Amino acid sequence: MDPRSCVQDVHRCDLCETAIVDSYCDFCHVNLCIPCTGKHILDGYDRHKIVPFQERRSTLIYPKCAIHQQKNCELQCKDCNNIFVCSFCTASEQHRGHIFENILTAYKTQKENIEKDTDELKNIISPTYEDIARDLENQLANLDRGYEKLTTTMSKQGEQWHKEIDIIINKMKTEISEIQVKHRDILQKHLDEIKQIQSLIKQTLLAIKEIEISTEVSPTIKYSSKIREISKLPSKVQVSLPTFIPKPIDREKLYRLFGQITPLSTATEENISLLNQPNTSFKELLDEPELLVTIKTGYRNVRSVTFLNEDRVWTSGKTNNIECFNIKGSLLQTIQTKAGKYPDDIAVHSNGDLLYSSEATRTVYKVKTVELIRLQEWKPSQLCVTSTGDLLVTMYSDDRTKSKVVRYSGSTEKQTIQFDDEGKPFYSGYGHFKHITENRNHDICVADWEAGAVVVVNQDGKLRWRYIGHPSGTKNEPFKPLGITTDSESRILMSDIYNHCIHILDKNGQFLRYIDDCGLRDPFGLCVDNDDNLFVCEYRRNNVKKIKYLK
Repeated sequence: MDPRSCVQDVHRCDLCETAIVDSYCDFCHVNLCIPCTGKHILDGYDRHKIVPFQERRSTLIYPKCAIHQQKNCELQCKDCNNIFVCSFCTASEQHRGHIFENILTAYKTQKENIEKDTDELKNIISPTYEDIARDLENQLANLDRGYEKLTTTMSKQGEQWHKEIDIIINKMKTEISEIQVKHRDILQKHLDEIKQIQSLIKQTLLAIKEIEISTEVSPTIKYSSKIREISKLPSKVQVSLPTFIPKPIDREKLYRLFGQITPLSTATEENISLLNQPNTSFKELLDEPELLVTIKTGYRNVRSVTFLNEDRVWTSGKTNNIECFNIKGSLLQTIQTKAGKYPDDIAVHSNGDLLYSSEATRTVYKVKTVELIRLQEWKPSQLCVTSTGDLLVTMYSDDRTKSKVVRYSGSTEKQTIQFDDEGKPFYSGYGHFKHITENRNHDICVADWEAGAVVVVNQDGKLRWRYIGHPSGTKNEPFKPLGITTDSESRILMSDIYNHCIHILDKNGQFLRYIDDCGLRDPFGLCVDNDDNLFVCEYRRNNVKKIKYLK
């Protein structure tokens, strides 16, 4: 066996290829044995860096200075966009008074960053992508089975329809048989009557014939004519056969009656960047929600609250002022509405701009500008800024018979949500109080006060579910939702003003619990902050309460 190919004989000199390695040239990156080390450094090249083999690749190779070519650059100039410089450059007029950093410091920092990136890629990002790919592969693997199940269900529906059609046909045939019996009975009855008359005619003719032949006086004298009786002919009976009138086949109607194929709906749930995603666990509900702060706004009928930043919220009520408070309850800023009317709703854009709607002027305003959206024949109601920066506006028609949700990008209309696949309206026609929010999975949630329901559609405007209150009926008053918001766990919270409580649902509409303590009265507008604390407007008390409800 060639000793150079032995598994245990891994590290050998790159020059002679036989001797065991002893040293390493960190500049040329070659393995060297003791005899070859001397030969390697005698080639007249002055940049060799010989180190023990165990310390290989430990010598840093600095870049050469572009100006002083015999010098290595061991510094970076912070004032010149971190360009590499040598010690001679630092004394030059070009870099006089500049700040320099040792390249080794930056090198070590970047090495640490590279190690972190490697760890992040190996242990977090790559496994996450593997999970996503595995999930997609599983979906693809189950795709045919799912569609087979779908077509099987459809075929079963077809078989059921065939059975029902056979039942209908057999029922009609039975009805025809019964009609046929009645028809036969009618004809037979009239035939029997005719037969009786015919028999009477025969008997009369026989009697007349005997009288004609006979010369007896008595039978002739006693003869009574039956012509008048017999000549009164019976009505001619003509019983028409029943007819079957087939209805024209309306394929469209049949299609709708047979069933409905819901359109392909791609629900994309936004993935927070793994690099910025905090390592937090699922937040559970507290057994007993805790009242943290009560802000006394001084408003008349406070109705709306929206989160601005860590310690500030905007509020509005039935006044023409919109006010900003800090968490301690101090008034920080007051803005007067353009129209001089109280706002129907307020929202904060992702860039911090304050928005408000006014049904009186049919307009959505952005503070510091005059108008953002002006409507014709429709009046804006409630607002929601989405995760992508779009604006969702609930609105109703001038005659208060129709309502809809419209998505805007800036002032441009992008989407209208109004009807389901059967052309039925999602929302009640009554204008006021259709608060709206977007969930983290991009579902659009509307609290329809008049309908007594929360209506949730996906981002394509297809109905996902409706919630009409907890079925247990533990509350005394009818469910009339007003404010609505969502938290970081995609839970949906809605205010129930007449029952003085908050309903909490999961993203699929399953009831989780009430918040019916914390002294809540007449809850109206809602919002949550970045820490999932809940802010609740108390309509008649004119307060805003901050409540902790998650662990």
